[in-house]
Amino acid sequence: MAKIAPVVRAVTTQPRRAARWVRHFWGALGPGVITGAADDDPSGIATYSIAGAEFGTGLLWLAPVSWPLMAAVQTMCARIGMVTGEGLMAGLRTKFPRPLLAVVCFALLVANTINIGADLSEMADAVEMLTGVNSHIWVVLFGALIAWATVRLRYAVIANVLKWLALALFAYVITALKLRPDWPHVLHDTFMPSLPHGAHAWGTVVAILGTTISPYLFFWQASQEVEEEKALGRHTLVARRGATDDEIGRRKLDVGAGTFFSNMAMYFIILTTALTLHAHGVSVPTTSREVAEALRPLAGDLSALLFTLGILGTGALAIPTLAGSAAYAFAELFGWRQGIDEHFRGAPTFYAVIILSVAVGVTFDFANIPSLKLLYSTAVINGVLAPFLLTGILIAASDRKLMRGQPSSPTGRIVVGITTVAMFGATIAMFAL
Repeated sequence: MAKIAPVVRAVTTQPRRAARWVRHFWGALGPGVITGAADDDPSGIATYSIAGAEFGTGLLWLAPVSWPLMAAVQTMCARIGMVTGEGLMAGLRTKFPRPLLAVVCFALLVANTINIGADLSEMADAVEMLTGVNSHIWVVLFGALIAWATVRLRYAVIANVLKWLALALFAYVITALKLRPDWPHVLHDTFMPSLPHGAHAWGTVVAILGTTISPYLFFWQASQEVEEEKALGRHTLVARRGATDDEIGRRKLDVGAGTFFSNMAMYFIILTTALTLHAHGVSVPTTSREVAEALRPLAGDLSALLFTLGILGTGALAIPTLAGSAAYAFAELFGWRQGIDEHFRGAPTFYAVIILSVAVGVTFDFANIPSLKLLYSTAVINGVLAPFLLTGILIAASDRKLMRGQPSSPTGRIVVGITTVAMFGATIAMFAL
């Protein structure tokens, strides 16, 4: 019996350790996972679908390459929020003139509002395909419901809902695996990159980088760190300043997981459309609904349904992120009271930006602009603007005074620097060609 006891303890200890690790991992997930999943909004889905439909598996390599770049950028933005106790725009305000930052805020609001409108249209088209009810009705309903929830619900509730909506990303993994890809060929294109040829191909690279490493995510990530601190009872700026090594480590795990799942979804969306649309000569889809309908005869009803449900889940996750990031940026620049935990009367201008952004987005659906092209164009614009904003973030994150003696690590700064140069390079190639 004496010899058996240690074996029994070892057998019973392993499941306990595994359970503790799972609890630790799930507990660490928060803003990073939400931000990562929001990155695969209908705009991202549209861009990745076009990439797969036009270029097949030729751009799959961008998914693994962009993962560490995206993770480094989002970790840097998270660190700014955690260490300074304020959002990203508040940090940039100490380094750059206010008129310049006002232009950035306005550009962010315009781009996000267009994105919201296109996202709502994509969601409504998806539900119309499932129910037969006119998409205009769904656009108004979704817009009103999302705006109401963002204004009325508390941060803890919204964060938990958004975290579960992130599971919608797995719909694209299942869809791609059902198609039984030729894995040797797929893996070759994944790990043996081939440079794009021509302005349009480079434009697609810029669009993919712009929807993956997107400006609105920078602001959302930093501001959600502030919301997390407030949820812990740190309501004053002094109480929020600084971060422990454990807190920074947990956020790195959170951001790493969120960006991994985001890029995994990107990979499988490109793969799905490459194996179906591209393989059958469909290279210019105009809506995500067209993509889903095209998948049905090629990949089956279940694949089309999963693709559609992914659009709904990620759209519901992304729209509060898009509207909220612009509201946080304006509030931090002009000193407005802000925060999702604030009542409407306590932060009216903050919530007015959110409501205005969603309301204008709803009206776009009635303009009959092809939403997929609109989303793709927005991704290209984000890809052009992002490296300029990354330059400012890099300057802020390297400032020891602003970062209160906890600047971003040299490795993080090098990777974000490489990201900035790469995005500038892709943009120059697009225009030069």
